[in-house]
Amino acid sequence: MEIGSSSGNFKLYDQLELLEYQDKFVIKAVESPDQGFSICRLEGNIEPLPDESSSGKPSKISTIYGVAGTIRLLAGIYVLVITSRKEVGSFLGYPVYRVESMKFLACNEALRYSNSQEKRDEAYFMTLLKTVEATPGLYYSYETDITLNLQRRCKLMEGWMSKPIWKQADPRFVWNKHLLEELIEYKLDGFIIPLLQGSFQVAQLKLKNSPATFILLSRKCTRRLGTRMWRRGANLEGDTANFIETEQLLELEGFRCSLLQIRGSIPLLWEQIVDLSYKPQLRVINHEQTPEVVERHFHDLFQRYGETIALDLLNKHGDEGQLSAAYSAEMQTLPNVRYVSFDFHHVCGNSNFDNLHILYGQISEEFEKQGYFLVDTDGNILEEQKGIIRSNCIDCLDRTNVTQSYLAQKSLNIQLQRIGVFTSTECISMFAEDYGKFRTLWAEQGDEISLEYTGTHALKGDLVRYGKQTVAGLLKDGMSALSRYYLNNFHDGIRQDALDLVSGRYTVSRNNPSPFQLNSFESFSYLPVASALLIGGLTVTTFTIQQAGRNAQQYVSSVVWAGVTAGVMALMKANGRQFCSRPRLCGLL
Repeated sequence: MEIGSSSGNFKLYDQLELLEYQDKFVIKAVESPDQGFSICRLEGNIEPLPDESSSGKPSKISTIYGVAGTIRLLAGIYVLVITSRKEVGSFLGYPVYRVESMKFLACNEALRYSNSQEKRDEAYFMTLLKTVEATPGLYYSYETDITLNLQRRCKLMEGWMSKPIWKQADPRFVWNKHLLEELIEYKLDGFIIPLLQGSFQVAQLKLKNSPATFILLSRKCTRRLGTRMWRRGANLEGDTANFIETEQLLELEGFRCSLLQIRGSIPLLWEQIVDLSYKPQLRVINHEQTPEVVERHFHDLFQRYGETIALDLLNKHGDEGQLSAAYSAEMQTLPNVRYVSFDFHHVCGNSNFDNLHILYGQISEEFEKQGYFLVDTDGNILEEQKGIIRSNCIDCLDRTNVTQSYLAQKSLNIQLQRIGVFTSTECISMFAEDYGKFRTLWAEQGDEISLEYTGTHALKGDLVRYGKQTVAGLLKDGMSALSRYYLNNFHDGIRQDALDLVSGRYTVSRNNPSPFQLNSFESFSYLPVASALLIGGLTVTTFTIQQAGRNAQQYVSSVVWAGVTAGVMALMKANGRQFCSRPRLCGLL
């Protein structure tokens, strides 16, 4: 490991050399060539840096920028390395990087000794690893931990920053926590990089000629990691899907201001399983532990953030209305939390973004009382955030992002007035250039979080960017909605398996039965055949109807083909779930 001499902070090795030999991989620090380790390609054992004179000449030497961890499958170990990165800004003075590409190094020479079923299983697991390699929105720093918010950092004991970075991190937000276990076991502290999934956006503002750095940092929780339709609601421990802590940071004239907000799926047990319909039916699961699940969730929030305002932005009719009503019923007796129901679509419609002032009027007193965190140049704490706003819509994406950006703007105005940059009558929206940057960062953050959960950009992004719905925004939303439909139905099952594998929710073991044996109707994908029959049937039916007036035989043919087409459609509707991509490794809870 390496300790920075100037600040006493722990620093990771930021450039590594990967040497590939026939029997092992060797990884060592470029700046300290005596620091590193090797991994056996047959057994997957990690060992201290070998004597190079006894190793011969490597077949390939390349530069990598970090080791994200290891995972053991049936035939051996796989090492995840960062092959390219991009510096995207700085967090509290330390450079922050985004992972641009990753690669698994296979130490699976034992595959040749596996049986045919194990080889098929390993091939599928390796397909899942390819999906993991393409994971979007991963960030890290070699010099500081970025999983802790400013208020928590400032309250930590002296000397905390000299600990290895993985020990500083909040485990909730370490995306590769499971992958780091072997590196931690071998005490390779200088190589252990905690990766944060979420969003990191930064802009330079000129607030009335006062240079300022504006940062938006979102941290995605790994406790219920998953895709949009396969991870809904909460598990029995009270962890919710798509739970994200968003921190808005402002550095100005020696001051640092921070506002925290959180989002997360409704903490009930519920599901919405894809079945080829555009909007699958939502089902609240009646479970005897539901009250305990809700209580566990909000107790955890109170312990971490203080008193909570729970904003429910769901519609009050249809499936959403039933879910909202169930949520409201569970919230009535909880301590330290205020539940606020606000039908976003009804009040704000598609373009009445300004109507959020109605919501703000309901919560403004408590929101302003919760406050924000403020520290001066000398590290003196001037203000503390005493509570948190928890927002949700159905996906905790589009309506949630619009609402959070509105509240963040209100808090930013209060902070700038407190510091003395703004007078009591001034606000950020009066300064077009800075306001434009503020809105752009919130919109881009919304897109990035949505990509991680759904695979597409956020909807209603133009409301955040421009404060109104635009024609271009409507077209973009339409394309995103269609893409979400396709991905949810035909891709996300595999992506969910990949997430369950990389997060350790599913453990690979030779003692477990194969999860991939095709032994039921559900396991086969009949979609291409059914789709071909449906399209072909519609085409032939249309053609024969056009010809039906010429003779009775053509009329009979058109009736037959119409019947075949209707039968295929009925079959697909009745068995919609079986035609969709489904996860195979883990259950919904």
